[in-house]
Amino acid sequence: MSSPEFLAASNRLTVDLSALADNWRTMNELSGKARAAAVLKANAYGVGVTEAAHTLYAAGARDFFVASVEEGAELRPLIPDARIYILAGMWPGNEELFFAYDLVPIVNSEEQLAVFMAALSERGEYPCVLHVDTGMNRLGLSFEEALALASDPARPASFSPVLVMSHLACGDDPMHPMNVYQLEGFRAVTAAFEGIPASLANSGGVFLGNDYHFDLTRPGIAVYGGEAVIGAVNPMKPVVTAEARILQVRTVPAGGTASYGASVRFTRDSRIATVAIGYADGYHRSLSGGGVMLRQARASGAQGFLHGRLVPHVGRVTMDLSLFDVTDLPEQAVRAGDYIELFGRNVAIDDVARAGGTIGYELLTSLGRRYCRNYVGGV
Repeated sequence: MSSPEFLAASNRLTVDLSALADNWRTMNELSGKARAAAVLKANAYGVGVTEAAHTLYAAGARDFFVASVEEGAELRPLIPDARIYILAGMWPGNEELFFAYDLVPIVNSEEQLAVFMAALSERGEYPCVLHVDTGMNRLGLSFEEALALASDPARPASFSPVLVMSHLACGDDPMHPMNVYQLEGFRAVTAAFEGIPASLANSGGVFLGNDYHFDLTRPGIAVYGGEAVIGAVNPMKPVVTAEARILQVRTVPAGGTASYGASVRFTRDSRIATVAIGYADGYHRSLSGGGVMLRQARASGAQGFLHGRLVPHVGRVTMDLSLFDVTDLPEQAVRAGDYIELFGRNVAIDDVARAGGTIGYELLTSLGRRYCRNYVGGV
C-alpha cells in the first residue's frame, strides 16, 4: 500500500521488486551451468541498494559486485554471508576495510597486485580476483602480464585468486567481431590459470550463449529491466516507473512560444502541461531533443504517458520543470495534480534514453534525491 508521502510527492518512483527478482532468475537460467551474480553498484543502479540486496539474495544470488570498497562496506550488513567483490580493487589506506567487512578485491593492475601482496604479508592468505584485459583497454592486467604471472615460479602461494575475470567491450552487439576476439583471448588466460573459476559475461554476454558463460556471469542492466542487446526485443520486465506531478495546464495560441529561448513555437492552439521534473532529478536536458544527438537519438525528444496516450515533451528540460504537449487528449482529461509517467510500464526507459542520446544505465543511475520511492512486490 502506498504511503501518504508517496501519494502526495511531486516526483515518485515505483520499484517492482517482483520484477527485479524475476529478471535475475531469468538471467540465472540463461546462464546455463554457470551461476549468475548480481551487480549492486551505484545504489543498485538507482533502485536502492537495501531493497535490491535483500530481494536478490532472497531470489538466490550469492555473489555481488559493487564499484568501491565504501559501497561494499555499506552492503555487507545487508547480506552477511554473501561474497562481495570490489571492482575498483585495493589501494593503500583502504586495506583494512576489505578485511573488516570481508570484501574481495579485484586486482586490476600490477600496482594493485603489489598493494594486495603487501597487505597479505601482514594478514596472511586472503581471496582476490584477477582481472585480465582482453581488449576493452579500461581495467585489468594485460594479456602478457597475466601470462607472465601465471608462469612465474616466484609467485607466492598466498596469492590465491578465487576468480579470473575479463569484461566484454561489445557484448550488447552479438555480431561484433570483438566478442570472438575477446573470448579466444580469455580462453588462453583461463588455460594458464587452470582450475580457477572464470567470469566473462555481463548482461549482453549472457545472451551470447554458453561459450561466454564460464563459471560466473555478471548481469547488471538486464536485472534492472534495461536493454542488454542492441536491436533485439527486450525480454526483461520493467522494474522502475518514474512519475511526476503536473503543476499547471495552460493554453498557448497558435504562433506562441514556450520555454527558455522560445525554443518551441506552436503551429496550432495548444494545451501545455508544466510538470515537476527536470535535470536536477536526472531527467536530462538532452531529452529536450535539441541537445547533442548521440546513439540514435530522436530529434523530437522524449515522450511521457498520460491517460492512456503518449504525449511529447516540448521546449527545454530545465532544472525543476518540463513541458508536455497534451493537446491531443480530451480537454477535461488533464488537470493540475495528475501524474505523468516519464518511463516505466508504458514508456520503455531505453526509448526515453535514446531520445536524449544516452542509455538506460544513465537515466537509472541519475535518479535524484527528490523522488519518493514506493517498493512493491517481492520474491
